[in-house]
Parts: sequence; C-alpha cells; structure tokens
Amino acid sequence: MKKIAFIICALCSVITTVVAQVAQNNIIEEVVWVVGDEPIYRSEVETQIQQMKYDGVKIEGDPYCVIPEMIAVQKLYLHQAKLDTIIVPESQVNQEVDMRINYFIDQLGSKEKVEEYFRKPLKEIQEELAEYVRNNNIVQEVQRTLVSDVKTTPAEVRKFYNTLPKDSLPTIPMQVEVQVIAIYPQVPQQEIDNVKAQLREFSEQVNSGEREFSTLAILHSEDPGTAMRGGELGFVSKGTLAPEFAAVAFNLNDTKKVSKIVETEFGYHIIQLIEKRGDQINCRHILLKPRVSNKDIEAAIHLLDSVRNDISTEKFTFEEAAPYISQDKETRYNKGLMSNANTGSTRFEMRELPQDIAKTVATLKEGEVSKPITTIDVKNNKEVVMLIKLHSRREAHKADLVNDYQVIANMLEAQKRAKILQEWIEKKRRDTFVRIKEGWRNCDFKYEGWIKEN
Repeated sequence: MKKIAFIICALCSVITTVVAQVAQNNIIEEVVWVVGDEPIYRSEVETQIQQMKYDGVKIEGDPYCVIPEMIAVQKLYLHQAKLDTIIVPESQVNQEVDMRINYFIDQLGSKEKVEEYFRKPLKEIQEELAEYVRNNNIVQEVQRTLVSDVKTTPAEVRKFYNTLPKDSLPTIPMQVEVQVIAIYPQVPQQEIDNVKAQLREFSEQVNSGEREFSTLAILHSEDPGTAMRGGELGFVSKGTLAPEFAAVAFNLNDTKKVSKIVETEFGYHIIQLIEKRGDQINCRHILLKPRVSNKDIEAAIHLLDSVRNDISTEKFTFEEAAPYISQDKETRYNKGLMSNANTGSTRFEMRELPQDIAKTVATLKEGEVSKPITTIDVKNNKEVVMLIKLHSRREAHKADLVNDYQVIANMLEAQKRAKILQEWIEKKRRDTFVRIKEGWRNCDFKYEGWIKEN
C-alpha cells in the first residue's frame, strides 16, 4: 500500500507540475501517458508525428495510439540507460542535429522557411531535435548492449532454414562479380598552377573586403553540396573532414581572413571560419578541381583499346593484364576483381555499383570485356579510364542455404534479437507504473498490458 501511495503521489506531482507550467506560460498542454514518473505530453506526440511525416516514415495504424506507445517504450529504455550509466557524446548529437538542420534548409530553401514550416524559432527546433537525437542514440546503445551476445551456429542456421516456409524466404536480387583495369591520367602541373592562382585571387578579394566569401562560393565553388549555401558546411567535428582540411580549418581564429590553399583528395580549397563550438566548427569553403587534359584521357583510352584487342585475340587474359597495367591498388593484385565493402564479398547488387560501371555491366555477357569508359572514381574523386569485365552474373532467386548462408544467418540473428528485446520490454513494462489518460486507451497496442485493471 505504501508503494502504491508513493506512486500515486508521484503521478500527482507530475500533473501538478505540468498544470503550474501551463498556467505560467498560458499554453494548452496535456499529459496523455505517464511511464514511471515520466510524463508524455500531447505536444510531444504531435511533434513526433510531424517529424515522421516530414521524414517520409509511414505510421502503421492510428498515430495517436502508435506514437505514444513508441515514446513509452523509449522511456523504458532511457530509464535502463540511467541505471547502466549509458550516455552518448554531445558532439555526436550536435553533429547529427546540424546535418538535419542543413538538410531542412536545403529542402525548404532558407532558415526562415524552416521556421515557417515547423512554426517555431530555429533555436527551439534545434533543441527539440537534440533531445530527439540524443534519446534515439541512447536507446540504440541500450538495445546493442541487450543483444550483444547474440550469435548463431551453422547447425542453428540449417535448422532455422529447414523450418522456414519456402514462400517466406527473401528474394535475392541479381548479383554480379566485376573485374576492372583502371588508368588514372595525371593532371598537368599547369592546370594545378592555374587553379591555385584563381584561389589566391579569391583570397585577396575577400581579405581586402572587395568581395564576400559566400558570394564567390556560390559563383565558383565546385562542391555541389555547399555552393548554394555560400560554401557553408554547418557544424562538423574533425573526424568528418578530410585530415588536411581539418588541420587547417580547426586552426583558424579570424572570421574575416581566408586560409591558405589546402589540397585534399577532392581538389584545392580555401576556407573561412564562421564559428567554433566546443570540438566542432562551422566554416565556409571554396573547392576548385584541376582537370585532366583531353590529350591524356585520349592516350589512356588508346592504351586500353589495345589491351582489349590483345585480350580478344588471346595474347593474354584480363586476369594476367590486371597486375601489370591497372593502377587501381584495391583490385590489381586480385585479378582486377572488385570487392564489396558493405558485405566483404565480391558480389554486388546492381544498385551497389557506381552508376557508370553499372550501366556498362548491364550491357555485357558473362566473360565479355567492355570498350574503355571514362568516369569519376568515387573512392578518390579522380577521373579514371577503365576496361570492365563481367566475371559472373547470378539472376534474382530465392535465398538458399548453399549460396546465401549469410543472408539466412542474418535472418536468424535478427529474429533472436527481436525476441530478446520484446521479452525485455514486456518484463520492464510489468515492473513499471503506467497511467494512460481516458480517451487515449482505446487502442490496439503492440505490447499488451499497458492498461492495468484497478
């Protein structure tokens, strides 16, 4: 009885606090759920609904049932995080918030339009996003801790596979194995000198007050992600930037001066500091990329045309040519075979390949070698001329144990993790006081037992 009385008093305290805040701020607020001693407000539910709609997340069912339950489950995880002293770095939270704000600005056109859409000042949007991101990251960390020991054995995977109805097996999209021979034409020194001279001219114009850095970025920067924002990156941490760029940017102190020219894998930059905040920085930059000459590209194409002809007349094989001719360090000593960084295998779904390579592969038969193509290597952002060979193609099919063991194992591990988390939530819910306001109870909840009989 004492425990029940204490819980009721805690609930009264929560409601009294909310009523007092409502009276003080002259706003309409409503506590719709209480989980432990944590209230869930109607405004919290509606903000979450709005955020999910903006993100394009489909809400299955009545949002005024689904979202409060989702928040309630989150509060169970957050309570566990307090017990386990689980926190996430604020720099990580700030970085994700800034990325979201920058995305909103890109999509809606300006900070003012973002405020208009959300009907709140930008500072308030940032604070709400920070809470949302922080809580989500903490929940994910708790979940990772709870399921960290999940493993599968080959015997378990075989047994699981044999119990699966054949129509429930996933369809594996068409997969290909691709070999490449790549040549990277060198950028002429004169082209590099010209780019540096143009950047020096921009620096002088900004430092003298003749031009605004942001205007020059809009007009000239070759970074499409930031040019239309006047070169502004938004707040970022050191680890998210190219090391050479970060070393210079984080040593800037004068917001009116421009950095020295910085070379990275993307090209050449000049940088202007906007603001430092803890271990994060916001700055503008202008990127210019030196171009390979047409003459050097044509020479690479001519060389690879000759190689292709020699392969077709069986003077040597593609596999024999790759280590001697290809300049791609990741593939040249593996017979030119590309490796999928996402899976660790040599198989790719077509959507996982760089666009130009995928287009070429789609036209090839197994064992066929393409004509030379010119593209941009996404790994190092350099122009490259390539021969492409389709090593193998496996058509779309239902997953099977022999060829798709890891897919089946992942399905079993996911099932194990889901079961552990569901059982944990049900136990935690039984041990936690929950109160749902009248009018919010007539729901088909995912988890049973939220509403306890008096």
